[in-house]
Amino acid sequence: MKSIKLTLFILSLLIVQGSFSQEKKRYKIHTIGFYNLENLFDTINDPLKFDEASPIMEMKIDIKEVYKKKINSMARVVADIGTDMAKNTPAVLGVCEVENRQVLVDLVNHPLLLAKDYGIIHYESPDRRGIDVALLYQKALFRPTSHSTHELKIYDDQTRKRVFTRDQLLVSGQLDGDPIHVIVNHWPSRSGGEARSRSKRVGAAKLSKQLIDSLQAEDPYAKIFTMGDLNDDPTNDSVKEVLQAENDRDKVKLKGIYNPYENMFKKEGLGTTAWRDAWSLFDQILITKPLLEKDYSSYRFFRAGIHNKTYLTNKRGRWKGYPKRSFSDGGFTGGFSDHFPVYVYVIKEDTSK
Repeated sequence: MKSIKLTLFILSLLIVQGSFSQEKKRYKIHTIGFYNLENLFDTINDPLKFDEASPIMEMKIDIKEVYKKKINSMARVVADIGTDMAKNTPAVLGVCEVENRQVLVDLVNHPLLLAKDYGIIHYESPDRRGIDVALLYQKALFRPTSHSTHELKIYDDQTRKRVFTRDQLLVSGQLDGDPIHVIVNHWPSRSGGEARSRSKRVGAAKLSKQLIDSLQAEDPYAKIFTMGDLNDDPTNDSVKEVLQAENDRDKVKLKGIYNPYENMFKKEGLGTTAWRDAWSLFDQILITKPLLEKDYSSYRFFRAGIHNKTYLTNKRGRWKGYPKRSFSDGGFTGGFSDHFPVYVYVIKEDTSK
């Protein structure tokens, strides 16, 4: 991935066990990320869900072995996100396309992640396919103080029937003593075409904006991370017009929102998922103004990235360079996800001796 130009002159640094220093100052660093786990379903048919249409349930043989391999793949990626600089797995990780809490229990208990002692925040949502969003967090680094699920009520423009989709998850807590808020999203898909489905994502953006506004009404200086698979690019109306996200951090006002992924998409041509020979950057993490301040006595935004390492991509054929997904043509590919994870680093001056 191309490096991102930073406006902060603190990058002549040495990374040592999760902290870095410039001159005599030392900084703590943590990763906050998001990952679409691409149909992380178990092998049990739930009569209350349409899970039989999931790729793993459609397989006729070896589904338990496939499930084990899928968990292995997801654990490998989660264990790798953010380690280049933080030297640790994500302190906080939003996820989507998970069937239930149990698949997350299986994930965080994988040998690659077990020692990190991840907690899970998950609610069942009314999504027709039975997929949910959730939050994973290292208990030693993040302490939740409240969490809630928020129903998205939207309707098809033509049939006027309700579309049952994912709720939005709001988690508030303390990251190493600093209060933060995380909103985890998986906005409605582009099924039926981008234009026909656009109003559904605009509706999802309005719900996210309401959650942000409510937090800022209580505390204008709230540090808020809004993350997810938005099924829209940073330049679409849902992000630019409804959330009013800025791509220039210097233009973000007190209650404004900064999207570090817009310039990656427009200027660098980067994406997190691909379809029909075109890249989309649907997976994003947006942040509020207080995370952009230059006082590092508390955690501030440092940089954003896409975790698009080569092992996550197809090596040959028509889809060379695209995310190597887990399921294709009714079978398990041995891959990972059809989306790359995204992450942001946050830093704080380390005053400990």
